[in-house]
This record gives sequence, C-alpha cells and structure tokens, in this order.
Amino acid sequence: MPLPRRYRPTILIVLQRCTFVAVIMAISLTTGVSRAGDGITVFAASSLTSAVTEISQQYTRTSGQRVRLSFAASSALARQIDAGAPADIYLSANQDWMDYLAKRGLIDPDSRTARIGNRLVLVVPANSSVQHMPITRTLDLPKLLAPDGRIAMGDPAHVPAGTYAKHALMKLGLWADAAPRLARLDNVRHALALVERGETPLGIVYATDAKITDKVRIAGEFPTDSHPAITYPFVILKGRRNESVAAFYAYLTGGTGLAVFRDFGFMTR
Repeated sequence: MPLPRRYRPTILIVLQRCTFVAVIMAISLTTGVSRAGDGITVFAASSLTSAVTEISQQYTRTSGQRVRLSFAASSALARQIDAGAPADIYLSANQDWMDYLAKRGLIDPDSRTARIGNRLVLVVPANSSVQHMPITRTLDLPKLLAPDGRIAMGDPAHVPAGTYAKHALMKLGLWADAAPRLARLDNVRHALALVERGETPLGIVYATDAKITDKVRIAGEFPTDSHPAITYPFVILKGRRNESVAAFYAYLTGGTGLAVFRDFGFMTR
C-alpha cells in the first residue's frame, strides 16, 4: 500500500536535506588522511544523536578539539563511507552495516567494539487513550490502529530499528497485521517525529528515543527474545587513526562516554 502524502511532511524533507548538507560539509572540510588538529568527523546512527552530541560537546570543552557530527540511518552512512566520504569514526546501530564496511576493508578491525545496547518499544502520542500493555501474540493491532492508522517505524529494508521491529513482529505473529499498515521512514528519529505530532497512532522506536521527548508515551516493551540483541558497534575507519582521533575514541568508548550513554537510557557493558 503506498504511503499517503500526509506521512511525508515537509520537515522530513528538510531533515534529509540537512543530513546531506552535513555530509557535504564533512567532505569539503576533511580531505585525505586525517591530521591531528584538523578536527574529528563522526558518522553516527540517528538514535545516538542526543548522547553523542552531549559527549562531543563535553570533549570539546575539556580538550578544545573540534568534533564534526553527521547523523542518519546506519545504512545511509555506511554507503556514504563506501562511496568515499571521509569520516574518521563510524557508530552503527547494528552489526550488519559494520560488517558491510568490514568486508570492504574500510575499518580498523582492532578498534571495533560494541559496549552499548538498547531496547525496542511501542510508543503512542502523549494524549493517546491507549494504556500500557504487554506486547504478546494477542496484541490486537488493527483495533489499536483503527481504520486509517499507521505504525511509524524505520524502513525494515535498510534501517536497523525497522529491521529489529520486523524481527519482533514476525516472531510474535503480528507481521501480517502490521505490514500493510506501516509508515516506513528513513531513520528512527523520523518515526518518532510522526508519533510526536500525532500523525500516526503507534510507532516502534528505541527506548532511548522515547526518553528524549514528553510528546510520546511508551505503551509496551517488546520482549528481548523477540529480536536479535540491539547492540551498537563503534569503529575507527581504515587509515583515519591519529592522535586526535584515538584520544576522542577512547573518551567516547571509555568510562566518561559510557556514563553519558547511561544517562540517556542506553545499556552499557
């Protein structure tokens, strides 16, 4: 079923253009192998926006080192890196897109680590009459959606949050009801935005996304065994390691960075 025009608001187009501009700026400001003092360019999954922005700002205040950030779906960022975008560090929302770059020889494999995780939740607009409920095989999605409602989520064809959501819905026997009613978005934050504005009655996002806004409520948590574990692999990209990049990466993946991730609701190990 094609996506109605009202599910493709202008703000999504603006956000997509902003992401494109951010990538072009990163490319124009950084050429060749990174040099210490040039600044650090980080490509990160959309769901990491709030936490990584905070970590980067803290790091800049304490070190004076500039950190440039570009946020989008992990798939879009991986493809940009594969096409030659000169990022120093890549933060993915799943292992598949990190493996995509690894197979192309584009990562520093010794730097690869996965120290944070997340949970998958069903959200509703804050003023929704839907109450908190267990998400099981008995969940009546058609009733919750009413005749014209959609479920906002990342496109399962390429967005990690959507891939996890499809796994969960299939495992719980809910995919047949859900598939025709999806509003497929190009990243998880755009899915969250549709629910915030009440343009869809339901959305599937990460728990950390739901935590950053008071315009949605968590209606239920997906069982952790209904989908693969949600982990975020981080890496320094091939040929990009230098003193500045290594120092920021250690800060990001060390105790100080992990504490910020916990503050934003991520699980750490």
